[in-house]
Amino acid sequence: MSWTNVYLVCFLLGFSLSAVSWLLTMAGLHLPHVHGAHGVHAHAHIAHHHAGSGHGASAHAPAAPSPINFSTATAFLAWFGGAGYLLTRYSEIWPLAALFVATGVGWIGAAFVFWFMAKVVWSPDENLDPDDFDVVGLLGTVSSPIRAGGTGEILFQQAGARRVAGARSENGDAIAKGVEVVITRYENGLAYVRTWTEMAADSPQ
Repeated sequence: MSWTNVYLVCFLLGFSLSAVSWLLTMAGLHLPHVHGAHGVHAHAHIAHHHAGSGHGASAHAPAAPSPINFSTATAFLAWFGGAGYLLTRYSEIWPLAALFVATGVGWIGAAFVFWFMAKVVWSPDENLDPDDFDVVGLLGTVSSPIRAGGTGEILFQQAGARRVAGARSENGDAIAKGVEVVITRYENGLAYVRTWTEMAADSPQ
């Protein structure tokens, strides 16, 4: 196989994988999460309760993205292959020199993609806020009655989207449809909840 064909294969492979990677990345973007007034109060109350009991999870800022990842690797492959193909196909450059130049162009492409993702896609202040994935403390409404000792369903807002989850009463009591509840924990696909009135009554005045 000639160098031209090698570069062409690298370009096509890198470009295809980059396109898939970007589509998946953009599909995973979400809006900043904003609690309602009740949600903020409930979240703070539960965080205080967990910290006091020694079971709360501490908040950690999301780690900075690594320069070596799938997106930068595919970008390098695409830019490397594209530059190498153009050099070997349309110029009389020495093959070793073409390889050196193509490698440099590939690194530039990968660096540009990493910069864009680190500054825009993986912003720690918005896109990867841990609160976007934490349902504990969110305020919801019972959409399907929760039976005593059994399960039902609740509706709640998270990351700008409406979500439905199976729910069980934290203390085993029945909770009627339409009652506002607060998620106190989430285990095995079930949200454990307490009514908002219970949470408000337990809050220190």
